[in-house]
Amino acid sequence: MITLILYRKFKIFLIELGQFAVLFIGIMRYSPRIFKDRKLIVEQMVHIGVNSFVLIGIIGLFTGAVSSWQVAYQIKGIMSLSYLGTATPKAIIIELGPVLAAIVLAGRVGASISAELGTMKVTEQIDALESMGISPVRYLAMPKVIATMTMMPILVVYASAIAIIGSYLVAVVFLDVPGAVYMNGFRKTFEMKDVFAGTIKAFFFGLSISSIGCFVGFQTKGGAQGVGLSTIKSFVISAAMILILDAILWNFLIAA
Repeated sequence: MITLILYRKFKIFLIELGQFAVLFIGIMRYSPRIFKDRKLIVEQMVHIGVNSFVLIGIIGLFTGAVSSWQVAYQIKGIMSLSYLGTATPKAIIIELGPVLAAIVLAGRVGASISAELGTMKVTEQIDALESMGISPVRYLAMPKVIATMTMMPILVVYASAIAIIGSYLVAVVFLDVPGAVYMNGFRKTFEMKDVFAGTIKAFFFGLSISSIGCFVGFQTKGGAQGVGLSTIKSFVISAAMILILDAILWNFLIAA
């Protein structure tokens, strides 16, 4: 009985994986229309990126603050707090900034995409587009994916910068680390390859968040309840995929 259930689950997984691959190929096929559909893409960039700046800024500020307190707690009695400027910004740029910003965007953007497309699916608006000869993949999915892939690296760089400011303020104001000492440690360990690694991660995170959101939205069934379930499903899968991609990309970008 258990074997049969596992077989059915695995079969469903393979079917959905194939359907996702078809959607992804369709999005890539329409990507050369970026210039023609630039208005749709810009609208999505504003919704996904510009409207997320305040939220990402708040998350970044407190992420940096907590990072300083956490590092100070761990190294207290082992080494000088002057090393805060050496350790904290590097961890923020490589890991904390990209991952936390991506998870926040998975909740705000990925779930929003699934809810929007899911509502259109259950109210037959997508069927109406198809009946008029308009491809839902080109009109709905492609602009969202391109916009998220474009804005995600920008948001991650912004989040990392705000987080470093938060870390600096905590170190200087609450932990009595001289500002010049903190910045000197930051300059010694800062490398452009770390920023490059963070932005590459952000690019793939944005691709996964938006494509998963579109796929789950297009697969929505069951009215309002189905839309709610799709929203949750989109966030859960996106969050898991972010962590999986982070582990994989670490080996290619940092550990290599």
